[in-house]
Amino acid sequence: MKANNEAPVLFRRHKAEEWIGRIYTTVCVLFLIVIIFSIVYFVATKGVATFAVDGVSMSEFLFGNSWGPDDNKFGALPFIAGSFITSLLAALIASPLSICASLFMTEIVPSWGKKLLLPVIELLAGIPSVVYGFIGLTVLVPFLRDTFPGQGYGVAAGSIVLSIMILPTITSVATDALGSLPRNLKEASYGLGATRWQTISGVVLPTVLPAVLTGVVLGMARAFGEALAVQMVIGNAPYVPTSLFESASTLTSVITLNMSNTVMGTVQNNVLWSMALLLLFMTFIFIFVVRLLERRAKI
Repeated sequence: MKANNEAPVLFRRHKAEEWIGRIYTTVCVLFLIVIIFSIVYFVATKGVATFAVDGVSMSEFLFGNSWGPDDNKFGALPFIAGSFITSLLAALIASPLSICASLFMTEIVPSWGKKLLLPVIELLAGIPSVVYGFIGLTVLVPFLRDTFPGQGYGVAAGSIVLSIMILPTITSVATDALGSLPRNLKEASYGLGATRWQTISGVVLPTVLPAVLTGVVLGMARAFGEALAVQMVIGNAPYVPTSLFESASTLTSVITLNMSNTVMGTVQNNVLWSMALLLLFMTFIFIFVVRLLERRAKI
């Protein structure tokens, strides 16, 4: 009788807990949505003010080659080019290394490969960006200066530092994709007489290619938004680089260098917000590409 009397009480308690959980998660999600839309609205209004209020031409901003805020020259093309070049080069350097590391951990020696490499990859992901920049400044830049023409600062130094920073992102995504591959695919390949390398090159890599490309795009998104490390080694010159060993600048580096030297509401400050809006727009494009690749991977 006692158990029968307690059952309705427990049922009401569980229903109350369920409703509390639902309300709590709904409030958190709504709060998150409000924060995201507020950030986008704030950056958009500040960034658009450059063209709508200050009268700066959008074509001059996107394609102008001259940067001199004190002389009303707001061409951001050198910074846009610097961001794209360093991100692409970083992805080109990091992708083969990441794919080889993933294959080592999942296909070559899965028994002890993960135990050896995974902690190293996790350590790379946890190192602060300022440490990467400091190592690049004291080791990489002098090496490039002594080996190649130029002062060591430039696109090559920035790309190498960024490639090491995005290595964990691409490796983790590629490892997860290789680890989730159905075992019967490889067994069927082996059953047809294929060797391990023929199976990896002809079956494994083509199957997981969309997922690997997702990791590459995510890595590029991180490289595109990285500021401090690349700012310390790229040289921060407002010119479109014509060589890997020439100084250049990126959108993030010019924002961090100049934001504290401008007054809120001035055209010099609004132009920096326009660069931030451009970075936000590029982030949306990266997310859109990742979604497309994920849909392709499911197929």
